Amino acid sequence: MTQQNQFGPKGWTPDLLTSLTSKTYLITGANTGAGFQASRLLLSKGASVVMLNRNPSKSQSAINELKSEFGQQANVSYVSMDLAVLTSIRTAANEILSKVPIIYALICNGAIAQVAQQSFTKDGFESQLGVNHYGHFLLSGLLFERIEASQGRIVVVASEGHKLGLKTIQFNDMNWDKNYHPNKVYSQSKLAQMMFAYELQDKINAAGKHVEVYVCHPGASNTSLIRESASLATRLSWSLMVKLGLAQTAEKGAYPEVMCATQTGLTQRAYYGPTGVMNFGGPVGECHLAPFVLEKNTLTRLWALSEQQTAFNWSI
Repeated sequence: MTQQNQFGPKGWTPDLLTSLTSKTYLITGANTGAGFQASRLLLSKGASVVMLNRNPSKSQSAINELKSEFGQQANVSYVSMDLAVLTSIRTAANEILSKVPIIYALICNGAIAQVAQQSFTKDGFESQLGVNHYGHFLLSGLLFERIEASQGRIVVVASEGHKLGLKTIQFNDMNWDKNYHPNKVYSQSKLAQMMFAYELQDKINAAGKHVEVYVCHPGASNTSLIRESASLATRLSWSLMVKLGLAQTAEKGAYPEVMCATQTGLTQRAYYGPTGVMNFGGPVGECHLAPFVLEKNTLTRLWALSEQQTAFNWSI
């Protein structure tokens, strides 16, 4: 189910981008895939981009490629950060606050998916929940005051996968010790990200703050999200989807997050992304937002648990 597309039958495309000169964007997981393509689109309009990546050598290679395309004057840099390690996120946030005076948007793009065997972050979280949700929860909180002072945005890159699991949070076993399943755990991690975003909207409204929060999904995009940690069956089925042309390009997968980071006139209590068959691809616009994502008791309970688990209390 989709809404009538406010951008017309072609949906949102980068043709709608205007000059982004003097605007700075932070993107997690930006050295490959949709994050890299989002960096390209933003740089093409004169923006400054700070990549937040785990791997320094891959980050430098990505920067070299971008400067080769846009010139050595392209304002792109990286800060080393591992979403799986809370101390790394805190260190990176301190570096960002010392170097980046204005944050026009933080794009929470980085993710891991379909990890075949249960594994844990350094802080003891199930890896997909730890990276996708807790990592971005902490990062957004640490940077919130700077984003608010900039009257900026937070963009949460979710997934259609949020519909394929329990459609709630398994609070009695957050690490899925009893019933681990790669896809269901990924689904919960993406649902948790969405719930964080919508609860943050409520808290911002109640506090009278000036940060916009948007949620989007990339559709089925040919990125490096399905990695060696996925099962052989998952990797083979994804490979088949790509060969059959059911997965769109990583560049098109970046359209929704770039739109949410730049476009005026969007609705915050919404869910944006490709609106074609099964939302795999097609025109980018507003998608159906399922009621279970907005269940208030779950939103508030997850927020409190996330503050406890990350040892960070938001000042909002």
